[in-house]
Amino acid sequence: MAGLRQPPSVDAWGGGGFRVSGAWRPGSLLILDDVARPWAATSLAALTLDDFAEVLANRGAVEFVLLGTGVTQGLPPRALRDGLKAAGIGLEFMSTEAAARTYNVVASEGRRVAAALIAV
Repeated sequence: MAGLRQPPSVDAWGGGGFRVSGAWRPGSLLILDDVARPWAATSLAALTLDDFAEVLANRGAVEFVLLGTGVTQGLPPRALRDGLKAAGIGLEFMSTEAAARTYNVVASEGRRVAAALIAV
């Protein structure tokens, strides 16, 4: 019998980082395969497919990516959208606040989602 998943929770955001499962994590955040890790992304406009290399390498563990685009929702660069689509990975994008809240709900449902959250 496989172990029970325990995805981290995003408890708070703002001030340039996130509180994840009770611990403060400065900077942008990538949650992949139930592990929260630092993410180098700093702005929506500068995102490239290279920023999602870990997601692409682990695509079997991901149904889709929730992208937190910053303070407000914005459209990710076309090359990024097209690259993820070509890899068979769905992309949902919204403000970072909305993406963090949505991640918590979707992860609690047992869905395999990656969260890529630009710090606000």
